[in-house]
Amino acid sequence: MTDEAADPPVEAAAEPAEPAEPAEPAGPAGPVALGVVRTPTGHAGVDAHLARLADADHLAADGHVEVYEDVHQGLREALTALDAPPVPGPYENRS
Repeated sequence: MTDEAADPPVEAAAEPAEPAEPAEPAGPAGPVALGVVRTPTGHAGVDAHLARLADADHLAADGHVEVYEDVHQGLREALTALDAPPVPGPYENRS
């Protein structure tokens, strides 16, 4: 009688592992434009400031602050100018 339990089991040869595919990056390689549509306001100064927001589309997040602050300041100046009294023309102060 042979004792099969005494012999260790023979394991199948392990197949070589296939090389892992390179992992895809978690996000895009660089900044991507959000594609936000900017509707013209009809006020050239305001539209120019709003168009400047497109500059942030191509910057990393830490560069957005400078663009946003610049646009915010420009829009505040445009609003402040609306509250300023009109400056009389050179011939409007005649008596």
